[in-house]
Amino acid sequence: MVSKSFSSFVPLTTANFLLRQLTLSDQNEIFVLRSDQRVLEYLDIPAAKSLDDAIKFINKINCGDLNNEWAYWAISFKGEQKLIGTICLWNICGDKTSADIGFTLLPEFQGKGIMQEVIPVVLSHGFYEMNLGKILGEVSPGNIKSIKLLEKFGFICTDEFEHTSIYTLTRN
Repeated sequence: MVSKSFSSFVPLTTANFLLRQLTLSDQNEIFVLRSDQRVLEYLDIPAAKSLDDAIKFINKINCGDLNNEWAYWAISFKGEQKLIGTICLWNICGDKTSADIGFTLLPEFQGKGIMQEVIPVVLSHGFYEMNLGKILGEVSPGNIKSIKLLEKFGFICTDEFEHTSIYTLTRN
């Protein structure tokens, strides 16, 4: 099956949330997401050291969105602009048939069911708009909450390594 090309950034909505493009006004929340050790505990990314790092990240993400390198959304409550987290489809393979899912929430919004509402619309977008055949989740074996979340949506552990496990969901 040949994958159709996806284009530009597409905002998504759920009953309670808007998944929108990052803006420079998100810099404070992006800085927290990329510097707070509670968020970074299971992520293999360098910690942001300044708001300038957050601004550079936002610019990089928006450039990649425009170039169809990934689809990266800021999560906000409907009717509000404040970013509470992010979710993305990234690491899109060359033939555009698979991608990785990644998600983060500010610590005060974790454990409130937000990702349970947001993930299904991102999966649907990935499978039916981006025409992906599978979506992968790379998770630290100690990140039990993310593992349970992926399993809730039908992801199955397909590979295990010392510091990471790969969970896979295939389009039906």
